[in-house]
Amino acid sequence: MTTMPATAVNVPDLIDEQKVGSFQIRVLILCALAAMLDGFAAQMIGYLAPSLKRDMNLDPAALTGIFAWGLVGLMLGALTLGPVADRFGRKPVIVTCTIFFGLLTLATAFIHSAAHLTILRFLASMGFGGTMPNAIALTAEYAPHRRRGTMITIMFCGFPIGATIAGFAAVPIVPVYGWRGVFVLAGLMPLVLAPVLAFLLPESIRHLVIHGKKAARVRELLARVSPQLVFGSDTIFVVREERAPGIPVAHLFRQGRALPTVFLWIGFFMSLVDIYLLSSWLPTVFHDAGITLSLSVIATAVFQGGGVVASLVLGSLVDRFGAYRVMSITFLLGAISVASLGYSHSIFSIMCCTFFAGAGVIGGQTGANALAASFYPTYIRSTGVGWALGIGRIGSIVGPILGGLMLSLHWPLSTIFLAAAIPSLVGSAAIFLMGRSQAPVNASNVLGVAAS
Repeated sequence: MTTMPATAVNVPDLIDEQKVGSFQIRVLILCALAAMLDGFAAQMIGYLAPSLKRDMNLDPAALTGIFAWGLVGLMLGALTLGPVADRFGRKPVIVTCTIFFGLLTLATAFIHSAAHLTILRFLASMGFGGTMPNAIALTAEYAPHRRRGTMITIMFCGFPIGATIAGFAAVPIVPVYGWRGVFVLAGLMPLVLAPVLAFLLPESIRHLVIHGKKAARVRELLARVSPQLVFGSDTIFVVREERAPGIPVAHLFRQGRALPTVFLWIGFFMSLVDIYLLSSWLPTVFHDAGITLSLSVIATAVFQGGGVVASLVLGSLVDRFGAYRVMSITFLLGAISVASLGYSHSIFSIMCCTFFAGAGVIGGQTGANALAASFYPTYIRSTGVGWALGIGRIGSIVGPILGGLMLSLHWPLSTIFLAAAIPSLVGSAAIFLMGRSQAPVNASNVLGVAAS
């Protein structure tokens, strides 16, 4: 055991010097579980669309409205709760959002009209939207810089894993219990997880330091990250990052961040256009094309599974070769694979193309999350990630609407999938240009708290 002298300890530098230990892995797993339930609840509506369409006699326009209002809730949750977490902490927002969307998702199982479904879906989605940016930020703030991309992408795997589980869960549940059974499951799981998060999930060390409070808690958490060190009661913990007063969103456009932020937003927007267009309509499109409902749902789950596999691989590639290059290539792969879906005529080729489409589009989004979390400093990290996701959620609203419009116009499948490839192609260019426009972030002010 080594006792630190009475001096200032730079928290980010100390974390960067450590190996990834069991404490950071626990944070990663807990955030991944929260993301998994987010993915399950957010994406299950696409799997249930054929059943909802049949049971409630809904036309594509009505389904589009349900999709869209749910996504508006996601957008508002990300835009509003990211800044809230930068002020009050990541943990309380994650726990509160988990309880909130669990209760409302459970209540949705007992509604009897499309209007009530739309309202509850909108409200519950605000909880989904608030969970993800804070899970990303919390994971980033406990990760050593050299492993940050890997840890964030592994954590974010929870989202496509949850979406994949939703697809496979829907196959046995819907024939027996109907779409309501899936909503019951999706509502109960967050309510079970919330107490676990409340008990085991720590607050961000960096957040505690820059807000100058709970110094004893900072000392305790750092000792758990690095158990070989003992900090004296006179140790001062600091975060050598800028912090400025005023509206957090305004700081996304200062210190050389304006142009990269715009390109990041374009990348998020285009990525989520594709993800939600495909997640929402693939089961319906495949089923209408003559594929059985079970195979249609499984094919869409394979799309999410491709995102999981890509996320596991991309993290180490991002840490080794840089996010800009890796993400640009990944989005380009997604565009090619989505376009190829329109020319796939066998179950095998459809499954292959949907897998690689998921790897490119969802994998690209996973890497973009890691990029956003690394790009912004601590005091606006949840705001930066939340607003990127929030702007992206506008794309997630546009995606299902575009899908419904193309289907209502009876476009050929080849044309639909060619059009669906364009957003991923634009996203590739946006991330590439972000890398070319990035300026160094000024880290001027030293923020600290005495460990008394």
